Amino acid sequence: MQVYLVGGAVRDALLGRQIKERDYVVVGATPEELLKQGYQQVGKDFPVFLHPKTKEEYALARTERKQGEGYTGFICDFTPDVTLEEDLIRRDLTVNAIAQAKDGTLFDPFNGQNDIKNRVLRHVSDAFSEDPLRILRVARFAARYHYLGFTIAPETNRLLVSMVANGELETLTAERIWLECEKSLSDGAFAEFLNVLFDIKGLHVISPSLEKQWDCALYRTLQARFNYAQQRGITNTALLFSQVTLSLSEEAIKTLALKIRLPNEVRDLALNTQAHRQTLCASQLDSDAVLSCFNQLDLWRRPERFEQVLEALEISEQKPLNFANELKQAAKQAPAVNPQQFIAQGIKGADIKTALEKARLEIIQRYFS
Repeated sequence: MQVYLVGGAVRDALLGRQIKERDYVVVGATPEELLKQGYQQVGKDFPVFLHPKTKEEYALARTERKQGEGYTGFICDFTPDVTLEEDLIRRDLTVNAIAQAKDGTLFDPFNGQNDIKNRVLRHVSDAFSEDPLRILRVARFAARYHYLGFTIAPETNRLLVSMVANGELETLTAERIWLECEKSLSDGAFAEFLNVLFDIKGLHVISPSLEKQWDCALYRTLQARFNYAQQRGITNTALLFSQVTLSLSEEAIKTLALKIRLPNEVRDLALNTQAHRQTLCASQLDSDAVLSCFNQLDLWRRPERFEQVLEALEISEQKPLNFANELKQAAKQAPAVNPQQFIAQGIKGADIKTALEKARLEIIQRYFS
């Protein structure tokens, strides 16, 4: 039995980047052998095991044969006679198809080290086209390593364009598409991710409306917003994704949310930020408009919604809003008005709501006309 470090850990070590997780491939072993050594099996379709102490993933070397459509439907062979090279050839990119033995020796049958040196993302084999998920993965890698000067090899780019044209992206589940978006947002390179998809004519998989709007100006705007967020340590997925949807209509945002199954908190912040941007970013604020905003965001029961919208708009403007302090003070004091005080005065029914609105408006008017 031989064990090799593979994939991202080897790639990132060669790039001098921090290694976040380690994956291993095991050659010449059976599931029974690993189970006897205390490994815990977690994979059903193909044997992946967790190390008894480190809990790192160890996968038996395997080959894959396509059967069916989409990114599932692969038949795996993980018998002990599968070689290391046979395992590596099924991987997506040459930079991810390098293995390292325990003594540090590198096995690089597809010249991944050379592509790392030349900053090129190149597919390993024609089998690349059998898995449509790789379209999004390559876009994500190209975005993540863009700052290092990585580009997609011309032949790989042509293959990506061909796969998109053949409708391969449409075979991906909404959940899988969102997961790749979420990973790219976490990488801090989402604007570049969207730009790569646009270049290969695949941005429609996220939003046809966004694809129609996409140009250099929008790309630069998003880059600036994400840079602002990164400088301030903002990593919240909903806050970051709301920057992408600011240029879309309410209908387009709802369509996008359904198309890629946005989590509710991401969808809601996107809609709320778009809906209240004009009011809250105005050069002069109107007290009635501010009260309406508070009501629509249900500040009285869910103050965090207003706080998030304010933070999302600061990112979009790349500076605190003109009246950020006044808005925060009004948002803090207006909810203190208690309906019970009007009931105690003998006010009843619908008049309670009227009195409550009037009292809240008077507080807001201390800050805005």
